[in-house]
Amino acid sequence: MGKKTHSSGHVSQGLRSSSIKTASMHTSADRMLFKMDALSKGKDVYFTVPNPNKSDTSRRFIRVKVSGKEFLQRQQYSHKMRGDG
Repeated sequence: MGKKTHSSGHVSQGLRSSSIKTASMHTSADRMLFKMDALSKGKDVYFTVPNPNKSDTSRRFIRVKVSGKEFLQRQQYSHKMRGDG
């Protein structure tokens, strides 16, 4: 099936944005809490950090993947070392 054509030739001007703004409603603290909650469930999370290689000027920030499984293993190990569990 082909794309339907408008007989009037009307094209949206794109002046009004959507009234639903989900991403802007969350602060950076909310996003961090969501990520920590996902890590505690064993899910993989990406964090955006400043690039430690200052000579790489094309990439000011890099994404670092944190494995949820490794995070849980490290948490259990640290609890054993402290004697909490």
